[in-house]
Amino acid sequence: MKDRIKRIMDEQHMSQQVFADFIGLSPATLSSIFNGRTRPTLNVVEAIKNKLPSISTDWLLMGVGNMYISPSTGDSTASDASQNSTVEQMIDFDQPVLGPSGAPFSQGVHNTPLENAPKIVKIIDKEPRKVTEIRVYYDDQTYETFVPAKSK
Repeated sequence: MKDRIKRIMDEQHMSQQVFADFIGLSPATLSSIFNGRTRPTLNVVEAIKNKLPSISTDWLLMGVGNMYISPSTGDSTASDASQNSTVEQMIDFDQPVLGPSGAPFSQGVHNTPLENAPKIVKIIDKEPRKVTEIRVYYDDQTYETFVPAKSK
């Protein structure tokens, strides 16, 4: 089932982070599914189905039939030869995608919150530092000291 979830992400052109936010799950939940630590729960299936109702539940759960429900019958298991074409549901980029908190979700630069704005750093002019001495330590427990020549 994790391969089918990855296929949905690919079809929607979403990264794992964006897809998790889109369906209202934590990125850690998807990560644990893709890494094989946990299996997808019915909550994951329900979250996907709520956001992408044209995905066939039979296909998502068991890999049976077409990925998308045929618009003419509404039955996810219909397999007539005339219904071999799939209708893909894509995200409408004109509509805002809502995150888990219900606020519009965006990764665009134009929607960067002000609290992430760069902070102005003042640089206080200091006198440049000068090398006064260099010591080189050797493995035979000796060392040499080098002192730069004095500039006039």
